[in-house]
Amino acid sequence: MINLFDTIRNTLVPIHKEGYIFVAAFFIASLILGYLAEPLFWVGLVLTLWCAYFFRDPERAVPQDDDLILSPADGRVSHVAMVVPPVELQLGSEPMLRISVFMNVFDCHINRSPVRGQVSRIEYRPGQFVNAELDKASDDNERNGLVIDTRHGKVGVVQIAGLVARRIVCWVKPTEPVNAGERFGLIRFGSRLDVFVPAGGQPRVSVGQRAIGGETVLAEFGSAKGPTLSRRT
Repeated sequence: MINLFDTIRNTLVPIHKEGYIFVAAFFIASLILGYLAEPLFWVGLVLTLWCAYFFRDPERAVPQDDDLILSPADGRVSHVAMVVPPVELQLGSEPMLRISVFMNVFDCHINRSPVRGQVSRIEYRPGQFVNAELDKASDDNERNGLVIDTRHGKVGVVQIAGLVARRIVCWVKPTEPVNAGERFGLIRFGSRLDVFVPAGGQPRVSVGQRAIGGETVLAEFGSAKGPTLSRRT
């Protein structure tokens, strides 16, 4: 019974305003298709419901600890490796810990800041739209990179378009402060987020693990501490 309640609570959540126009377009298309052939209306209605589900914007209980790096998105951890960061982020030529989270078309696509700090750089790069699960997507695909200054150094966050995605949205600007778990953008439809962790950060996830944006700890600085507070956002 509790699991059923959690499923309903996580499904029936507000739709982000970025999705309104798409949901409306899907519904109008359903009416047009239904006028041509009634069964097509029901197909369109199912797709409309999926579109509304795609743009859901749930609240999250965000850990309040500057020694934690949180997942910027819902999805599956697809890579944990030492990689040279994209040159446009200006994070140097030495390899950094990169943790990648892949979002399929059923995951919540709201992107959240993995740390508290100040945005110091935002760089967009056009590119291809190969499968975002592939490692080469970090170099070849359309992407938008942010650098966030934190007490532990500069954290890189890269939004990467995927095979279906054709639009990266970023709401923050350079010099703006951000809180851990704060919404900063989204990607339509199916994509990936790369997080570049400064020296000293230790991974706390494994490849294949499911991550929840704003809640799952990807990496941590320092030794084990006491209980961590959280807040809803």
